[in-house]
Amino acid sequence: MKNVDAGAEKRNRRYLQLVDRMLPSTSAVKSLFSAFWIGGLTCMAGQLIGDVYALIMPDKSVGFISNITSMTLIALAILLTGLGFYDVIARRGGAGSFLPITGFANAMSSASIEYKTEGLIFGTSVKMFTIVGPVVVNGVVWSTLMGLVHLLLFGMY
Repeated sequence: MKNVDAGAEKRNRRYLQLVDRMLPSTSAVKSLFSAFWIGGLTCMAGQLIGDVYALIMPDKSVGFISNITSMTLIALAILLTGLGFYDVIARRGGAGSFLPITGFANAMSSASIEYKTEGLIFGTSVKMFTIVGPVVVNGVVWSTLMGLVHLLLFGMY
């Protein structure tokens, strides 16, 4: 029995060494820098789009401008996902590409594209929520909890 355990332990050790050799080395500083710039450029693009909308439609409210800016960013992210460019951005930008609203749009649209062969209902519609469903649930739950904490601490306003 000891020989079997020793053999398994040796095999596991060799496997872990192989994994260490095969994994690409990444620099935390480089990853943070890339995420910062990609996320920053995404936000800067959103600000620019919002400013252009505000110039084109000066009579509209800030809320309206914010909404159509968000919709434009979502549409651009879906377009970039469909064309295959968002994957390149995500590989370089890491968290900077999936934290803004564009990352959420990419997650939904990429799942829809991937499973479209399974049909409209069971492929596209169901699978897109498989990935982002937990995000939506967590967002709703945590937002509600934070709203209740704010209500308890500060009252209605």
